[in-house]
Amino acid sequence: MAMQSNDVIVTGGFDAPVFDAQSVFRALMDAMARPGTVQAIAPRASAPAPLGSVAAALALTLCDADTPVWLDSASTQDGAVARWLGFHAGAPVTDDPAAAAFALIGDGASLGSFDRFARGTQDYPDRSAALIVQVPDLTDGPALTLTGPGIKHSATLAPSGLPARFATLWADNHALFPRGIDMVLAAPGAVAALPRTTRIAITEN
Repeated sequence: MAMQSNDVIVTGGFDAPVFDAQSVFRALMDAMARPGTVQAIAPRASAPAPLGSVAAALALTLCDADTPVWLDSASTQDGAVARWLGFHAGAPVTDDPAAAAFALIGDGASLGSFDRFARGTQDYPDRSAALIVQVPDLTDGPALTLTGPGIKHSATLAPSGLPARFATLWADNHALFPRGIDMVLAAPGAVAALPRTTRIAITEN
């Protein structure tokens, strides 16, 4: 959808906002309920680079005026992503990762420690950030063995484009339960989720 404000045309929003958001939300909930599964998401939105259509659709579905968003350096170079997000979702962009309800990570390989994000408290574990992390794909990277709620025995997910020490970063996050961040992996045409309850090990080849 293209809209105009103050003589600036902003494109890339949902064509059918209610229907599109419902479809994306269903796919995300299926991914969260069954960690390790890959759920298809049709192209429904487009944002300025570096965000792809799936990360864009997730942002439009989850973010609103009450959810501050933090952007990584890959997504803040010219301010276009922030303007797009503010126009289509009404979401404010914050420079403080600890104040963010959502973080949009355009370059998954640059993902560092989760310490900078809100991870909730023992009394209010829901007051934590969710990370939308963009990756090249979900099947061609190092194989991760997943166990935990929603997984029968174990599941395997192989996202590429994450840092080499990702399993260690995630183990530190999981150890904080019920506190901790939740993560959504956005790849071209698909999404997978890693709730904080999920345990991860690298599969030995």
